Amino acid sequence: MLNRILIVDDDIALNQSMHEFLAMLDFIVCAVSNAEKALDFLKKENFDVVITDIRMPGMDGLELTEMIKKDYDSDVIIMTGYSDENSYENAINKGASDIVFKPVRFKELLLRLKRVLRERQLKRERFEMLEKLNKLAITDNLTKLYNSRYFYDQIDLEIDRFNRYNHSLSLLLFDIDYFKEYNDKYGHLQGDKVLTKIGSITKSCLRKMDTACRYGGEEFTVILPEINCQEAEHVAKRIRAAVEKEAFSPVPGSTVTITISVGVTEHNADEDIPTFVQRADKAMYEAKGKGRNRIYSIPS
Repeated sequence: MLNRILIVDDDIALNQSMHEFLAMLDFIVCAVSNAEKALDFLKKENFDVVITDIRMPGMDGLELTEMIKKDYDSDVIIMTGYSDENSYENAINKGASDIVFKPVRFKELLLRLKRVLRERQLKRERFEMLEKLNKLAITDNLTKLYNSRYFYDQIDLEIDRFNRYNHSLSLLLFDIDYFKEYNDKYGHLQGDKVLTKIGSITKSCLRKMDTACRYGGEEFTVILPEINCQEAEHVAKRIRAAVEKEAFSPVPGSTVTITISVGVTEHNADEDIPTFVQRADKAMYEAKGKGRNRIYSIPS
């Protein structure tokens, strides 16, 4: 991907020559004469690096750098005719990634620009790696739903919102009926396919604000903010019907129907997380005890 560079300098001759030099090296280059125009460009387009003079009419390069680091994802290289230590220190303190002293030697500028771009790429790669690691830490590898660790963090947040805004909060807890027998008969690989499919079915039945988790084994949970117990039953019915409708083929030439038993409950003021979850768990076992492939609610 070509890097995008924005030059900011009121020296028209230097501005133009830098533009031509960097464009010949296959950078995508834009050039403006002052900081105000630079900010207008940054509002509309993304630039990897802004190269700015330190002294310009109106807003100077240090002020521009400070605003860029506050509001935009661009690195800044400052050009200055002052060669004392304070100039370098001021530029770095304002957020500049590097400084070039005038008269600008283009080969030196290119070396500094490449270093800044390389560090920028490394920073991006580190960020992406951390994002992946964080996602792995809260995601069930098989179903791609959130895991039980995330479930407890999220339900804690939702209860906090419940207490602040007095919104309804409901919880579904369900597991797969006779899943052990299915695994024993067809093998764990086929069982994993069932878990994966139920994960995707569950997500397809929810709003963006809902949270589906693989609670453990063949158990799943769904956190439903701003929904009371009666409304949560409708969500449970959608999931239960969609699972029952799905045809699985663990062996060629045959289809098997999978069902789930769902417990539904609603959060009460001043109760803790274990009490809330245990009530959903109790409702699920009531559903299983009453014949499975059904929904049972304990409102409070």
